[in-house]
Amino acid sequence: MAVLLFITFFVFLLLGVPVAIAIGISSMVALSSQGMPLVIMAQRMFAGTDSFPLVAVPFFILSGDLLAKGKVSEKLVEFADSIFGFFKGGLSIVSVLAGMFFAAISGSGAATTAAVGTTLVPELKKKGYNEASSAALIAASGTIGVVIPPSVPMILYAVISDQSVSRLFLNGFIPGTMMGLMLIGIAIKQAYDRNYPTGAKFTTGNIMRTLKDAIWGVLTPIIILGGIFSGYFTPSEAAVIAVNYALIVSLFIYKDMKMKDIFDIICKSAMTMSVVMFIIATSSILSWILANWNIPTIVANGILAMSSNKYIIMLLITTIILITGIFMETASALIILTPVFLPLIERLGIDLIHFGIVMVMGLAIGMITPPVAINLYVASTITDLPIETITKAILPYLFGLIVVLLLILYLPLVFPIIL
Repeated sequence: MAVLLFITFFVFLLLGVPVAIAIGISSMVALSSQGMPLVIMAQRMFAGTDSFPLVAVPFFILSGDLLAKGKVSEKLVEFADSIFGFFKGGLSIVSVLAGMFFAAISGSGAATTAAVGTTLVPELKKKGYNEASSAALIAASGTIGVVIPPSVPMILYAVISDQSVSRLFLNGFIPGTMMGLMLIGIAIKQAYDRNYPTGAKFTTGNIMRTLKDAIWGVLTPIIILGGIFSGYFTPSEAAVIAVNYALIVSLFIYKDMKMKDIFDIICKSAMTMSVVMFIIATSSILSWILANWNIPTIVANGILAMSSNKYIIMLLITTIILITGIFMETASALIILTPVFLPLIERLGIDLIHFGIVMVMGLAIGMITPPVAINLYVASTITDLPIETITKAILPYLFGLIVVLLLILYLPLVFPIIL
């Protein structure tokens, strides 16, 4: 039955069938082969989406879309440029920092890439920066969007693994910062190799002026994450607060949005969310089938038969995650792989929060590895460069992010940094 399930699933994927439908049909075929009533599918789809933490997902998506539409990203870029623009290749540093700033607002890699890229790419091109490398750097910075909290994939992992969303968020800062520092290091080296220009002089007055303009964007992650970690509100409540805050900032402070724009943004967010929720619903059927036929246990025993060393096993699992991220969208891959690997991770005694961070990071890297590389496609759309050109330029950043992933993979096992 397991063989039939996975063969059917991969055949549909190769035929270009959407992931959610491929999961649903392959699950239906597997249930039918065992004579199980198909009413189970409807029951499991409803049960899979009937979860309070999932309320946060549509609201974080909406808040990110609202802020990406307005001037918040532009103001954050100007603020970062006032601090680091005087370095050689300072705009490259600003690209990464702006990505990290917006990551703490949107929770989405594609939204981060679009918001920062739209603002920075014309300026980078005007200053003589290599356009392909600049687009690749912004796309790579977008991967931080799902690692630094708030993070939609982390919420999905928390629901599936029954872990604390707050703990996952809290432990996303160190990996996200390390990813940013790695990208900045590579960007600075390229700036000296290519003799990029320096920016405006460092002045306190300029910093204070841009901070004054950007303060509402800077306050967004402080309000959202500060409220979660202080216990004033849950992640789901924080998502709703983020939407209200984004509306107030866009409509009444920056005044860069009209009421008629809000309907279009809500429709766009609803379309994004409907895809995510449909994947969650159909994947819950798959998870139920896997659990009832002990497939995760079989997988765990098979991997343990290869090696009992948890360091080697974690490397093997991480490799599978990276390969899966090449071919599948982040949310789909996370929802499918998590139930398969959880029993093995628990038997190895590995912290499930640590594993969640590793899984989210590994799948985030998939956002810049074709063929399913959403950040590269967004960057290609912004710059009008062929996807092949940006793919060649992404390689140094890709290898750098993999190095960070391996550090996060092994350091907590040796020096516990997970809270």
